[in-house]
Amino acid sequence: MRLSTKSQYAVRAMVRLSLDHKGSPISIREIARTENISLTYLEQLFAKLRRGKLVVSVRGPGGGYALAVPAAQISLDQIIDSVEETLVPVSCMDDMGQCSCEEECLTHSVWAGLSKHIRGYFSAISIEDLTNEAQLLIASRDNVDVSQEKMMVLED
Repeated sequence: MRLSTKSQYAVRAMVRLSLDHKGSPISIREIARTENISLTYLEQLFAKLRRGKLVVSVRGPGGGYALAVPAAQISLDQIIDSVEETLVPVSCMDDMGQCSCEEECLTHSVWAGLSKHIRGYFSAISIEDLTNEAQLLIASRDNVDVSQEKMMVLED
């Protein structure tokens, strides 16, 4: 099973929004630039995220987007549900995890179990979790950069 770039980019954009939000909305253009995502594609994703009530838009000068609720209250499954058509592992299951065939297939329990595990995994991860992880990663990169600069100075 493979999630589309819609999910991947939407999650990245939401983490970036959480990271950069300092009390004012963030420009979608800035998110697109920072995350190296097409602006047009990101605009489409944010329209879906707004319909999913995960982000709010602010118009006018200094406008942009902000999280609609605290990052701790937004889970990955909510984001994926907002931008994807479905989160089921096989095409013969409907959004509720039911077999859409005339008769339930003999392996339905496997696919239903997988779907339950996938949803459980994504619902247990919040944007706040990923934001905290991203902050640690950024800090470690900054420390490596600073250490490398110090070594270069010492070598000179």
